[in-house]
Amino acid sequence: MSHFKYVVLGGGNSSGYAARQFVNLGGGPRELCIITNEAYVSYERPALSKAYLFPDKPARLPGFHTCVGGGGERQDPDWYAKHGIEFMVSTQVTELDREEKVVKTDKGESISYDTLIIATGARPVTLWDLKAPGADLKGIYYLRNVQDADALIDGIAKAKGKGGKAVCIGGGYIGMECAAALAMNNLEVTMVFPESRLFERLFTPEIAEFYEKFYAEKGITLVKGALCKSLEGDETGSVTTAVLDNGTKVQCDLVVVGIGARPNTEIFKGQVDLVDGPPGGIKVNSKLQTSDENIYAIGDVAAFPQSLEGGKLTRQEHVVNCRTSAAYAMSSAMGEKVGDYEYLPYFYSRVFSLSWQFYGSSDAEAVTHFGDMASGKFGAFWVKEGKIVGGFYEGGDPEDFSALKSIVVNQPKAPENLADLGLGLASRM
Repeated sequence: MSHFKYVVLGGGNSSGYAARQFVNLGGGPRELCIITNEAYVSYERPALSKAYLFPDKPARLPGFHTCVGGGGERQDPDWYAKHGIEFMVSTQVTELDREEKVVKTDKGESISYDTLIIATGARPVTLWDLKAPGADLKGIYYLRNVQDADALIDGIAKAKGKGGKAVCIGGGYIGMECAAALAMNNLEVTMVFPESRLFERLFTPEIAEFYEKFYAEKGITLVKGALCKSLEGDETGSVTTAVLDNGTKVQCDLVVVGIGARPNTEIFKGQVDLVDGPPGGIKVNSKLQTSDENIYAIGDVAAFPQSLEGGKLTRQEHVVNCRTSAAYAMSSAMGEKVGDYEYLPYFYSRVFSLSWQFYGSSDAEAVTHFGDMASGKFGAFWVKEGKIVGGFYEGGDPEDFSALKSIVVNQPKAPENLADLGLGLASRM
């Protein structure tokens, strides 16, 4: 049986940043083991729905291994070997024995630990999960890892050789970014989603209208307020039609599904406390420790108390949370003095020539818009109990986004002329 002081389960963004922190704090050789079921060491996952799908000069590994997205060096396999870190790829953890402090793998290995960090992330909700007829047809794609992205790229090429029509199911992050990438690849794209507007959980009607118009100008058709209830195929078992609940049939040669994600917690049931209802995941305290103080959970899989919302449990499926929670947990595990884990919710996206960022919370009583949508530079502030708790901006430069973050962090009282001040409020705080 192999033994390591620290074992990280999962090879996504979080594990790469945990490894960087381990090295920065003086961790020694043969002290850290990372286990992933993927064939690659950690990489910056956001690239998969962006530059990886570009038709020209696409991103490829090893170019986006962690920690290049966070301003660090590129940690390729040689980097881990140089620092004496065991990175087990193509290996699935099948069992955790908390009392014995042992994890077992599909290769028959048993690995013991002093401290375990769970970074198993989340997986896409599939049409199989929803028992949708036609879910097993060829030409249906999800996007979570490099293997998925490579399959989608192959699917794009095949679709071009047919009718060149694509359907994106979902109007959130993945739906919007994949629809943009498919359009850039010269496919005829239709987006189908049940909400009344794009990215309804964040975008106000005014913001959504801007992006909906922009997408329409790029030739993307939006079908709002509709569900894909089934898919039909041809004699070869390839998808040809998306059947909507309103009776509409949309012809397609390719389907991308982006309808949410589920945390990977199954093997931890009975070992650590899980959150049964929303937000799901593994329950951790303000130190990111599970019900077993020797086991941490980080990134997408962790449900932690959000101080900005009075300690409400939240899961943040975002790369910045993956990075920061990884560094925090590794610091704590290695004996560094840390306070409570503090995280400012943050989201961003880049599609076509557009680029937006959001900080804070959209749980508010009022929203004030500012800027000029016609110019492509505009934003909004979310106000709760008289204070600014969230902020959004499109078309900004680093200075603009820094001002946006500063305003949300400080949560100033919203002045009456907030719409006129916009980001200028930052200079008055």
